[in-house]
Amino acid sequence: MVECALRLLDEVGLPDLSMRRLASELDVQPSALYWHFVNKQSLLAAVADRILDAVPEPDADWTVAATARAIRDALLAYRDGAEVVMSTYALRLGARRAQAALVASLGGAGTDAATADAAFEFILGHVTLLQQRMHAQSIGAVDADAADPTANADEVFEAGVAAFAALSASRRRV
Repeated sequence: MVECALRLLDEVGLPDLSMRRLASELDVQPSALYWHFVNKQSLLAAVADRILDAVPEPDADWTVAATARAIRDALLAYRDGAEVVMSTYALRLGARRAQAALVASLGGAGTDAATADAAFEFILGHVTLLQQRMHAQSIGAVDADAADPTANADEVFEAGVAAFAALSASRRRV
């Protein structure tokens, strides 16, 4: 069911991923889905967790940059991946693996949870911006002369990640 939802997410995007569409794709009645998921948000939480399965297990040997890149790459692997994960993260229904990986790479148990949350929210926002821009370009909704806020996306991402790593290191020294 989650695999089918991921495939539909890639095909039609989050706005058109409905329980009715998923049920049709699975050739079942929509009510059958509710035996497995109490509502669409719980389905999206399972989808978000599957998206984030690509993030390595929490490991203090991973650098913040490597962990952040793994999260970014996992989100970019699916159309609207960041939006799905952000919606479940906002309700604290998913994204625990990514959070734990960030905490570990930022210094483990001594890490300020707010720093890990801020880093994750930065990654989500950054990827959402990229995916919004890619979608707009794919449907021709971007003026060719418009300034591209994603033109230096890799440099901006690396600068943000470096700032979080430095913040975490400075807080551990205090």
